[in-house]
Amino acid sequence: MLAVFWFSPVPAEQNVKPQYMEALQDRVVGGSVAKPHAWPWQISLQYLSRGSYYHNCGGSLVRRGWVMTAAHCVSIFGVWRVVLGAQKITANEPTQQVVRVTNIYIHPNWDPNNASSGDDIALLRLSSNVTLNSYVQLASLPKPGQILPNNNPCYITGWGSTQTGGPLSDVLKQAYLPVRNYETCSRSDWWGSIVKKTMVCAGGSRNSGCSGDSGGPLNCKVKGRYYVHGVTSFGSSLRCNTPKKPTVFTRVSAYIGWMEGVRKSLHSIRNCEMLIIVLNLF
Repeated sequence: MLAVFWFSPVPAEQNVKPQYMEALQDRVVGGSVAKPHAWPWQISLQYLSRGSYYHNCGGSLVRRGWVMTAAHCVSIFGVWRVVLGAQKITANEPTQQVVRVTNIYIHPNWDPNNASSGDDIALLRLSSNVTLNSYVQLASLPKPGQILPNNNPCYITGWGSTQTGGPLSDVLKQAYLPVRNYETCSRSDWWGSIVKKTMVCAGGSRNSGCSGDSGGPLNCKVKGRYYVHGVTSFGSSLRCNTPKKPTVFTRVSAYIGWMEGVRKSLHSIRNCEMLIIVLNLF
């Protein structure tokens, strides 16, 4: 894995600022090409510009009609779509499904001007349910409040750049990033008070990096099965693979209740709308 390191003797809060992945010039360094469709819940979030769609962020399919991503990925008004079942996003592969985004639900406490404030999570409602098959599957989510132990094995995935300042990768990549527990990540020479308990740190050594776009999943192995424990949020303002500045993710297990609440409230609204329609018929 390609890596360039800086040594900093002062506390994290004093010399390193957190920056969302999309603001960094070297988002992805190192990693390897993922086996085709090894991460079938991974999606490419794309925006419309001058008649064409462009990859912007990653995300995870959590229901047939719902995608989980980072709030900062969709904070700007635009026309969005998701591509599922993709390995090479520059090609029109037969395994791909393309679905429009009709509604965006950003966590109400997210602060667009402060990456370290947390709550960097959003749900996207798709225009139709996707078809589940061997190329497109739902992500397994952790139990509410679940905390992974230090060094739990995880992989970050996405289509980020393959070298500093380089272009995006057109094939899906992955990088091994073990979990760094809160006690480690909140040390003064790591992220210090910048990291919150609603976040997950992963990497921070020779295996660290920012392989993958914001919003994409942190896939962690628990009892032989992969669960999406994180939503890629921010990294060091110095560069992605700065020692003791691991990639920081929104901790999914802290937001299970919020996501369920969004879906249930929408379901209730639709039921009320149907009732109104029925009443108007009489």
